Amino acid sequence: MGSGADLKLPVLDFSSPQLKPGTAEWTSMRDAVMQALEIYGCFEARFEKVPVELQKSMLGSVEELFDLPLQTKLRNVSKKPFHGYVGQYPMVPLYESMGIDDADMYEKVDSLTTTLWSEGNPNFSKNIQSFSEKLSELDKMIRRMILEGLGVEKYLDEHMNSTNYLLRVMRYAGPQTTDTKLGLNSHTDKNIVTILCQNEVEGLEVQTKDGEWFSAQPSPNSFIVMIGDSLYAWVNGRLHSPYHRVMMSGNKARYSVGLFSIPKGGYVIKAPDELVDQEHPLLFKPFDHVEFLRFYYTEAGQRDQFALKTYCGV
Repeated sequence: MGSGADLKLPVLDFSSPQLKPGTAEWTSMRDAVMQALEIYGCFEARFEKVPVELQKSMLGSVEELFDLPLQTKLRNVSKKPFHGYVGQYPMVPLYESMGIDDADMYEKVDSLTTTLWSEGNPNFSKNIQSFSEKLSELDKMIRRMILEGLGVEKYLDEHMNSTNYLLRVMRYAGPQTTDTKLGLNSHTDKNIVTILCQNEVEGLEVQTKDGEWFSAQPSPNSFIVMIGDSLYAWVNGRLHSPYHRVMMSGNKARYSVGLFSIPKGGYVIKAPDELVDQEHPLLFKPFDHVEFLRFYYTEAGQRDQFALKTYCGV
């Protein structure tokens, strides 16, 4: 693996209409996805089903959202940890974010919209829902490829039905200096698959398995796809869940949007028997994702670099 300065994520293009299960093109892409997720835990994806205009409109809606007064943003609440408004953290003063549960369903998005704008904001609801719904097609395609690649496609329906979608919108203020400042601490995601979109301001860094940090700089209008700890546990460590962080410099704010496939509360994450053998002994006991999040967001969980292993490691 080259030095951090010359490392680049694999770029995979999912735009071809011929990319359908059973075709040679699908098999070739599936192999490329598996290789990227085994080595890096992430890759850059091109996906034309999300038009450039929609990405721009959606990022405009995100800016509009963060321009709301703090008291209004605080109405974004959730029973699930880290699903509502997050901000005002002394450790990461440049960062704030908001979550939209079931973001691919218009009525759920619009319910939050009317909480934030008393007169409603149909354009905002439409942008968020349309973007989430189209991007969820990429999530489903990648997850199908993963299960096929591991030879456990018989679990496909159960796997797909075990999740819903959270759209997390994030703002990182420019630190107003050429020095690099921490935008978001090093962490692994805790969900199944994350698909990230950003404005033109860079900042995302990914850590290799060897511990080297490198800048992930997607080309305009493409996405970063990354797997989280819940999928890492489900595939029994056969794919890599990468540490990543955000480092900021300059004056411009960085806006990014992540579509997260999230295990539903009550669904028990358990590696299929087919993925446990002598070479791959079981890594984690079965666990509920929401219960794990409750542990992760305690003081002890936040300090623990290997929170999942501490929580339910074998």
